[in-house]
Amino acid sequence: MKIAVTGATSMIGCALIRECIANGAQVLAIVRKETKRIDHLPQSPLLEIAYAGLDELDTVSGSGFDAFYHFAWQGTMRAEREDPVMQERNIRSTLAAAELAVKLGCKQFVFAGSQAEYGRVEGVSTPETEPHPETAYGMAKLSAGMLSRKLCEKNGLTHIWTRIYSVYGTMDNAGTMPDYAINCFIKGETAKFSTGRQMWNYLYEDDAGKLLFRLTQQNAPTGIYCIAGNEPMPLRSYIEIMQQTFGENAVCEFAPDSDTIPLGIQADITKTVQAAGYCPQIGFKDGISKVIAFKRAKQGE
Repeated sequence: MKIAVTGATSMIGCALIRECIANGAQVLAIVRKETKRIDHLPQSPLLEIAYAGLDELDTVSGSGFDAFYHFAWQGTMRAEREDPVMQERNIRSTLAAAELAVKLGCKQFVFAGSQAEYGRVEGVSTPETEPHPETAYGMAKLSAGMLSRKLCEKNGLTHIWTRIYSVYGTMDNAGTMPDYAINCFIKGETAKFSTGRQMWNYLYEDDAGKLLFRLTQQNAPTGIYCIAGNEPMPLRSYIEIMQQTFGENAVCEFAPDSDTIPLGIQADITKTVQAAGYCPQIGFKDGISKVIAFKRAKQGE
């Protein structure tokens, strides 16, 4: 199997690439020339690197590819998510990625959508849940998914539209809840949270990589697939597991309970599990233990 990936140095990109290599698949990692995360990529004779920004995808060449994964996206930080001009650029770069997939001879195009496409959802969201995005980021993801699907249909490619929820791991971005909490614990500071009563769905990076790889390996049909964990629980329960796993120096503080339970994030992954032939295996306690050990080692503890 031969696979191309944009956003290859991201947490999800690296997880996918590790899984590809473990299964003997050749990988073309498309990365920005100025990236500072090139050392995140594994060393393997199965991995080739092409340097190209999102506005330079037409410079990438090759043939005989099977699948194209488009993970790259500008403006993912909170302040940039409401920038309509930046988000519109992402729609164009997604179409450029789909055109590159056609050029490389791919049979499958995997688009990394987001739970933000749904907007506010009471209860569990499914691939059939009607999207009502509220942010420019969610609107752009939805538009990019719809338009790239049209382009793929026109060119005979399977369009696998993944909607990704709360993936965490050793390469998580700064500022996420696990990153914030563990950094507080390491510094001996109190980690402060809301009531944490909203339901959540965390998925460890390695399980995300396996699900994403197997969707193409198992020839999943065109459709929407939720990528999330299979142990939904209140956010506070996740935080308490982190606290217990870290040890006695971990101190948390929660806001007082109120009568209103905020909307959380839950996904039905039945369709994904059936199409991929794989169910997430790494529980949150085991996954967060790996993250804590990684961050402690990185900070010289």
